[in-house]
Amino acid sequence: MRLFRAKTDERQLRQPERSPLPELQFVRVGALYRGARTGGDFFEFVKIGPARLLVLMLDIAGKREQALHIAASVQDTVRDLAPRLFTEEDLNEADAVTNMVLELNRAIISAAGGVRCSPGFFGCYNEHLGILSYINAGHTPALLKDNHGVSTLEANGLPLGLFSHATHDSQMCALADGAALMLVSRGLIEIRGGREEFGLDRAKRVLHQAAEQDPQRLCSTMLDEVKTFVENAPRFALSFKRGPAEGEDVLGDNDVTTLAVVRQAAVKAVGA
Repeated sequence: MRLFRAKTDERQLRQPERSPLPELQFVRVGALYRGARTGGDFFEFVKIGPARLLVLMLDIAGKREQALHIAASVQDTVRDLAPRLFTEEDLNEADAVTNMVLELNRAIISAAGGVRCSPGFFGCYNEHLGILSYINAGHTPALLKDNHGVSTLEANGLPLGLFSHATHDSQMCALADGAALMLVSRGLIEIRGGREEFGLDRAKRVLHQAAEQDPQRLCSTMLDEVKTFVENAPRFALSFKRGPAEGEDVLGDNDVTTLAVVRQAAVKAVGA
């Protein structure tokens, strides 16, 4: 058994390219990524035709350099397969999402040279239908804000990178006019202020109370609330863990990522 084959030559490590944030007619997207010393958060938006938007978010385990190398391979897979799987006008998007996630799973295992736990969320939003077809593979629940409040799109399968032939069933949800879909990384949810984690419930409250309709500002609001949570946390005299020093990054050593997809209300023509 040659274990050294599973190791990646440090000189060959790559990083994913930065992608521009696409726009649809009534949909806008935003993203804020705060890279730290550990973690492998990765996200990608791909616009297919005039009305389809692909959204991917991954949390790749392992050392940062190797995780980003895997992310670069995943990015190659997305960019290669997306035009082939999602271009047909009358395609079954649920099946296409399932097939894409299967290929992403295999790309992670191949690039890692073995098992690499990578919780992920992948979705295809069809603006004409107002429907998001998605798979949450062990990732932090996505948050959906609409007129009914904030709901969660829970994990419906194992994380990627564990089993080469694992399959996931696509789910569907509707994005009404004015709805906002937000994805937050595990690094954000697990940030601690004193003895407490920020947690998913706080993230839901922040999104529920946010008045912004601009997706980039929604992401900024979420990160600002996390920073305030950490800075205002009580300090305990008997705690061995010190608080952040002046000028120190209060968000710690983990990657923190937020994505937002907002469907803006369509403006009806006068007399329509």
